[in-house]
Amino acid sequence: MRWENLLAETIIEDVYARKIFDSRGNPTIEVEVVTTDGFGRASAPAGASTGIYEVVPFPKGGIDEAVRLVNELICEKLVGMDSADQNAIDCLLHEIDGTDNFSRIGGATALAISVAVAKAAASSLGVPLFQHIGGVFAAEIPYPLGNIIGGGKHAGERAPNIQEFLVIPVGAKSYYETLEVCFRVHREAGKLLKKVDKSFTGGRGDEGAWVANISDDEALQVLSETCRRVSDEVGCKIVLGIDVASSSLWDPEKKVYTLRREGRSRSREEQVNYVIEIVERYDLRYVEDPLHEEDFEGFSYLVETLGRKALICGDDLFATNATRVEKGLKLKAANAIIIKPNQVGTLTDAYKTLRVARTGGLVPVVSHRSGETEDSFISHLAVGLRCPVIKTGVLGGERIVKHNELIRIEEMLENVKSMAELPSQLTR
Repeated sequence: MRWENLLAETIIEDVYARKIFDSRGNPTIEVEVVTTDGFGRASAPAGASTGIYEVVPFPKGGIDEAVRLVNELICEKLVGMDSADQNAIDCLLHEIDGTDNFSRIGGATALAISVAVAKAAASSLGVPLFQHIGGVFAAEIPYPLGNIIGGGKHAGERAPNIQEFLVIPVGAKSYYETLEVCFRVHREAGKLLKKVDKSFTGGRGDEGAWVANISDDEALQVLSETCRRVSDEVGCKIVLGIDVASSSLWDPEKKVYTLRREGRSRSREEQVNYVIEIVERYDLRYVEDPLHEEDFEGFSYLVETLGRKALICGDDLFATNATRVEKGLKLKAANAIIIKPNQVGTLTDAYKTLRVARTGGLVPVVSHRSGETEDSFISHLAVGLRCPVIKTGVLGGERIVKHNELIRIEEMLENVKSMAELPSQLTR
């Protein structure tokens, strides 16, 4: 095969954008990329609990303006480029935008284009997307970090303050088995919640987690008991975690964490002590955003105190931003990091952040957003980037498509794959 013919297969011939809806019924952008011999389609998710260091999702004028920019401006600049050159595509998006936070074209716009280009390139080359991202040695399946009970911005007024109560079936031998365990935990938790909250009617939040009129400690008690029962029944070790989403609780003027449900607040010291207390009491192995996004020093103290027992994970703290990660590494502010491409705008930017994080030994967790679409891209991203954990909910069609895609990837890798090696905090 002549090299020019091989290149022709991946040349971009058309780019088109439209408005679609996410899992909350809010509009978002979807982009299609057509190459000489391939096709890619991608859509952008949206978060409810967003950090101040995330890129701007859409330009002034909103999604309509974003769609117009793609169809009338960006398309013309991308046609003729090589979809296999992801770095060049993503650099061009930065050049077109001209800002440091994608405020002109929108970070969601950039992400949808960036992912659609990657999918089109993989399609053109006839390789699975995860291998296009990570090469032939990308062959490890991540463990799911499942959201069982919800609170915070993902739930109602009487729900817990902590945003997510999570589990990881670390004793499972396959991705299919991990899902069976997660679904069983979810069902059993629903039964226990009916006993704790007499008004519970089976309501679920943005990510499919149960929503009940209970406190943080009651939620932890229910989840702990549920995991003990399920673990005994199926013979699989299950560990607990939480996403506090503390930036959503932080009042920067009063310098306190506001507990909406109880109608009171905690000082920084009280919040730190509370996190330490519940980690030890419930043997939590994963704690995401225990403090607000500016408190690097507080995170560092928690890592020093709890780092051997649990993953102290930064989401809003880092916002998938390489500069923020570099600062965090200097202060030893975390031992794990959430990777959300839509926080930073392009696949290249997300990869650069991951590379910096890995130099400091941070455990990467690829994550969904609460407002999701039926796009299964992050399943491929987690495998391609060799991330040991994927955070993508448990129930809900927009979550299931990601799980089912990982089952398909697991099948593709049947003769070579293995479940990812987990950090010691999760397996001890």
